[in-house]
Amino acid sequence: MLTRIDHIGIACFDLDRTVEFYRATYGFEVFHSEVNEEQGVREAMLKINDTGDGGASYLQLLEPTREDSTVAKWLAKNGEGVHHIAFGTADVDGDAADIRSKGVRVLYEEPRIGSMGSRITFLHPKDCGGVLTELVTSAAPQEHGEH
Repeated sequence: MLTRIDHIGIACFDLDRTVEFYRATYGFEVFHSEVNEEQGVREAMLKINDTGDGGASYLQLLEPTREDSTVAKWLAKNGEGVHHIAFGTADVDGDAADIRSKGVRVLYEEPRIGSMGSRITFLHPKDCGGVLTELVTSAAPQEHGEH
């Protein structure tokens, strides 16, 4: 089942300014960055720590790249702040099916590709106490860097 907090997603208007805040304030550095065209976001993953299951925990900073993206709509309504929490799992397909069988709406019929080549799906916030929840199966380990 779920093995760790994979990341906390934080929506922001200015990714570079937000990265600099986390660097200057906490000393966190960018582990990976990418643009996800499908989701309409530019993101930076700040690695917080390694975890006992061989994974890691991150802060994921998200800046919308277009006004019709989910994150842009969320920012317009809520302003900057915590957007979602993601739990790591070795089997996103199996865990999503198990959670769906408990009456929780899973937003993607099949997991999609997420940050750093991971496989992801989301759970409906209205079924999770108001928290948008993501399930993540990490890709095979890779060298960190800008992508």
